[in-house]
Amino acid sequence: MEEKQFELNDVVEMKKPHPCGTNRWKIIRLGMDIRIKCEGCGHSVMLPRREFAKKMKKVFEQSGGE
Repeated sequence: MEEKQFELNDVVEMKKPHPCGTNRWKIIRLGMDIRIKCEGCGHSVMLPRREFAKKMKKVFEQSGGE
């Protein structure tokens, strides 16, 4: 299975939607843990990198920067 590619400020879709009804998350911190922010209500969640990679479905928008 290939490694999923994501960067800071990418907008991603997770496998399960947030309780507010939206399924778009922006990556706001990268490291050992990854912090994502809900695009609908603004709630942020921090996940270990391995768990995030398992739960991420696809990248909607790439940041375009380095």
